[in-house]
Amino acid sequence: MDTLTHALSGALLARATAPAISRPGELTPRTRMAAGFLAAAFPDSDIVLRVFGALPYLDLHRGVTHSIIMLPAWALVLAWLFSRFSRQCYSWRAIYGTAALGIAIHIAGDVFTAYGTMVLAPFSYHRFALPFTFIIDPYFTAIIVMGLAAAMLRRQGRYPAIIALVVLGGYVGFQGVLHSQVIKVGKAYAAAHRLEGTGTGIHAIPQPLSPFNWKIIVIHGDNYYEALVNLRHIQVLKPPDTANGISAIWGRIASGYQPPSMATWRHYGRFGEIESQDALAREAWSQEIFTRYRQFAMFPFLDRIESTGSGVCVWFLDLRFTLPSLPPSLGFGVCRDSAGDPWRLGQKAGAFGTDTISELLGMEGD
Repeated sequence: MDTLTHALSGALLARATAPAISRPGELTPRTRMAAGFLAAAFPDSDIVLRVFGALPYLDLHRGVTHSIIMLPAWALVLAWLFSRFSRQCYSWRAIYGTAALGIAIHIAGDVFTAYGTMVLAPFSYHRFALPFTFIIDPYFTAIIVMGLAAAMLRRQGRYPAIIALVVLGGYVGFQGVLHSQVIKVGKAYAAAHRLEGTGTGIHAIPQPLSPFNWKIIVIHGDNYYEALVNLRHIQVLKPPDTANGISAIWGRIASGYQPPSMATWRHYGRFGEIESQDALAREAWSQEIFTRYRQFAMFPFLDRIESTGSGVCVWFLDLRFTLPSLPPSLGFGVCRDSAGDPWRLGQKAGAFGTDTISELLGMEGD
């Protein structure tokens, strides 16, 4: 979930849980919303890890700052800081509950995305995920914004905030129902193609633009079978004729998702689909320098092998972060200058999203 949506959800929860009448020493509704806003944004402060490189950040993001075990300590730190630097003389005790709620709703929001959240860090670095919501969901954000707007326009503002939270919960629940439907499509495909037994798994990952857009991934050993579906479409969508503009880009993305019965299934191999590439891909994949990426990637596959003179680069992508008609993100690999040289870590253009944005903007001028 994007940080702004997290922060707004913290403000909404703070307003919904505010007492009807503020007592002496308690936060006013507006101050409570401000504290909730800042507290809910706090877990993403782990962006500072970016100074150590993109891969360490990706591997450690949503770690200790997103931990329910560390939540009481973080809430205490934030409450003390708010108390220390706020214009009003509030005690940290008056702020602590709001800070804790803000952090908690941030953690909950991230759990419903496909990235995974280490909610038990530092005792466990397992990433928990209920992949119901795409990382940027305009409908999710709109529910929060409308709830906040209604709450600020009414004197008894907590009731619109409460209603908005209920609607938000219902929306996520609806996405959960869609997720189960997509899983059934994946199971049907696996059964029809005899992709069952040990080493087989069915996954559904939410996609952009619509809650009905999903990516299905069927795992069978080191092979992935992927389909992009829209549960509401009954006809195949065609990409727009125009090549320029944001609307054309959105149209190309939307046309990538087809009715389940008409979806195109694509095959990806973790170590490639060409037998001659298998040994080199496995060697590159097993390098110690690539450990962080192996831990991070959930559906890794060989993107390509590039030869440069006597050197070579072996590039991998994760199916979680590929979208139709857009440059792939979060791709990494290992390179060496010759067969006897050590491998070094490489970062693909478009990794970490920054270059992807510039490439996307460049598409508009083509």
